Amino acid sequence: MATGPTHRVTAETATTDDSIIYVVDDDQAIRLALGTLMRSVGLRVEVFESPDEFLRFPHYAGPSCLILDVRLRGKSGMAFHQEILSSGMRIPVVFMTGHGDIEMGVKAMKAGAQDFFAKPFKDQDMLDAVAQALARDRERIAAEAALAGLRAAYDSLSPREKEVMAFVLSGLLNKQIADEMNLSEITVKVHRGQVMRKMEARSMPDLVRKAESLGIAPTPRHGGHH
Repeated sequence: MATGPTHRVTAETATTDDSIIYVVDDDQAIRLALGTLMRSVGLRVEVFESPDEFLRFPHYAGPSCLILDVRLRGKSGMAFHQEILSSGMRIPVVFMTGHGDIEMGVKAMKAGAQDFFAKPFKDQDMLDAVAQALARDRERIAAEAALAGLRAAYDSLSPREKEVMAFVLSGLLNKQIADEMNLSEITVKVHRGQVMRKMEARSMPDLVRKAESLGIAPTPRHGGHH
């Protein structure tokens, strides 16, 4: 019995940020019903009759979810989903169909859809799917922001610090790096300290993890160090 109220809290927590739900369906009754349902739990929603109308609308950077009908006049929702993926737009998609076409649902899921519903669906199921989609999108946005911060930190390193970092990642000690770079050991130590500080790395494993996230490879050793 507690399902409704429990979920209500979940859906409302989704609105603590600038999350938004988009609905694309050429059936006005469905658009109205979904709009009312989303607003009833405090979610912000925008409804569209066609994919083109949706594309013309300014999209926000916050977490979002697209509820899309599989069969639309003039263009299939599946084809439109492919266009979205090809354009690089990152948005979780929940599909609906009035035809109970399971095969199409399976195809949609394989193509990366978040969920699939045959009409008529239960309001609660749709709300759960939307809350899940928003949570997933929020995680993606946070991960992208963290990566952007990491990239900015790496870009703030001087060319020499980047060189030292690559040697550090390959497991060389300060003395060995000093030999490789023709620098004094003290200078290497200073550069290494700067690398750890600027990259906000708490330890060597932490620096390695961050470098892997950025796709930075260690420098291969020269001069036959074993």
